Amino acid sequence: MVKIFATDSVDEAQLRVGGNVRVYRAARHMKITVVGTGYVGLVVGACFAETGNDVVCVDVNAKKIQALRRGRIPIYEPGLTELVTRNRTEKRLRFSTALPRAARDAEIVFIAVGTPPDEDGSADVQYVLAAARDVGRAIDGYTVVVLKSTVPVGTAERVRATIAAETTQPFSVVSNPEFLKQGSAVDDFLKPDRVVVGTNGDDRAGAVMRTLYAPFTRTGSPVVIMDCASAELSKYASNAMLATRVSFMNEMANVCEQVGADVDAVRRVVASDSRIGPSFLFPGVGYGGSCFPKDVQELVRSAKDASYRFRILESVEAVNAAQKQRLFKKMRKVLGPLKGKRIGVWGLAFKPRTDDMREAPAIVLIEALLAAGATVTAYDPQAHPAARATFGSRIALAASSYDAIDGADALAIVTEWSEFREPDFARMRGLMRTPLIFDGRNLFELEQMRTLGFSYHSIGR
Repeated sequence: MVKIFATDSVDEAQLRVGGNVRVYRAARHMKITVVGTGYVGLVVGACFAETGNDVVCVDVNAKKIQALRRGRIPIYEPGLTELVTRNRTEKRLRFSTALPRAARDAEIVFIAVGTPPDEDGSADVQYVLAAARDVGRAIDGYTVVVLKSTVPVGTAERVRATIAAETTQPFSVVSNPEFLKQGSAVDDFLKPDRVVVGTNGDDRAGAVMRTLYAPFTRTGSPVVIMDCASAELSKYASNAMLATRVSFMNEMANVCEQVGADVDAVRRVVASDSRIGPSFLFPGVGYGGSCFPKDVQELVRSAKDASYRFRILESVEAVNAAQKQRLFKKMRKVLGPLKGKRIGVWGLAFKPRTDDMREAPAIVLIEALLAAGATVTAYDPQAHPAARATFGSRIALAASSYDAIDGADALAIVTEWSEFREPDFARMRGLMRTPLIFDGRNLFELEQMRTLGFSYHSIGR
């Protein structure tokens, strides 16, 4: 059974436990431990501290914890540095490597460690189970253990069994998947579309979670309470649907190129349909990041383990892999042999407003250019450290977007950072050896580029 609670008019929730009625007010100060300080864990910890809770973020990486204590945030996420700094100053947010103590003192423990894909695409939950084991050994009194990591169906039960093997203390295990978009993760957490909570009918844990999230759902965003398996699957279903929309629109763009249609015109018609809407319908060079590729692979694998072939998602994966090659094939067709060509690249992160290059389309493009004998000079507002770790000295990293195209035979636009949308075209023409642009994000109008004298190649137009 799914229970949906609209919280805009809820001041307190009553829960009958063991014959007694306990009243959980819509918000109260809680002691929270977050295990893991990656994108999810750091945002979760900072945002819960922002509403007045006492939060400890724990990580096994001592260097990372020391950096966080010095105010150095290891990721770029808009608004996160200010949030962490403010709550550290107010002593509501602390960082530690001592999980046993942090778990022992907490009312709620969030597990937000990584679940990297195995070679077969399945999510590796060893770090989740290791964290659960440590939490089980540490808790001293009733504790709600919350799975924030993206995990396959059945993981909540595995966590429950793991903790039970380590303690006789009372506890609850809750599945609470995150729906945070990199680049807007803080806003997504503070103003959620919905909060999903899997409890397997544990009313006590459900009440605690409603209380915890009350400050973020006052405007009416629902708290949806369901079984753990459904909660676990809902995260994969959401990301897989969005990935499917991206791959579908990329296929439409490729068809448009073949028949002489304009994918932007097609997209506007499709997006205006109230049954479909405009989100995730922009064609490009494929999706990347830490969520879509991993979650699509895991859902395909989970379905296979359940003796079902998820054919749509298999196609979504194949389309995305091919789309990442699209820009390179256009460049090779127009430029011919690429050996000795100098290519400028704008955008390295998999999307704007992040420094994350995991599964980024730029990696596929640059590797193909290098293999073809081209030289690459790239620029990204935030991803240079990640690019250096990925490519070493095989590419040059420019100090500005204009430096990246100085003397270039062509420009490839891979990430749609806002600063790329209205460049000084006259300056670009003066810097480039050839006024040739391959735009993987359709930033500019076709007629505008013809008027400005650029040879301009985009996606689906």
